[in-house]
Amino acid sequence: MAFPFVAENTASRRRLESLVRRLSDEDLARPTSDGWTAAALLAHLAFWDQRVLALLRRWEAKGVDESPVDADAINDALKLLCLALDPRAAAELCLAAAEAVDAALEAITAELVERIQASPTHFRFNRALHRNDHLDEIERHAFPGSG
Repeated sequence: MAFPFVAENTASRRRLESLVRRLSDEDLARPTSDGWTAAALLAHLAFWDQRVLALLRRWEAKGVDESPVDADAINDALKLLCLALDPRAAAELCLAAAEAVDAALEAITAELVERIQASPTHFRFNRALHRNDHLDEIERHAFPGSG
């Protein structure tokens, strides 16, 4: 069974891959908003995709449990680490994380989806929603006037 989020995740991952190929080192270092850079936003995306992947693996092995998250506190703490990463390394981490989580979500069983949806944990199967918001932001700053 193919869930609707699979196609949306694939499309956003392809968009991400295309954007990363087009970004120069200067583009990756360009500031976006709130003190982030394009590369730091890519590292941010890598973290959140990796979190989803880690949860999926844990839940497949041990059953679905709660995993509350304070996204604002995590993002504030994560920002310094994301900014410290080599920009190209951040971009590569983002691509690898997107590919890994998309593959896991493509293979997810209907039973696991139902168990996750029944849990109190907020879980975003559709990775495209988060990715596309940040890809839009990166494109606005890297390629002003192109949209």
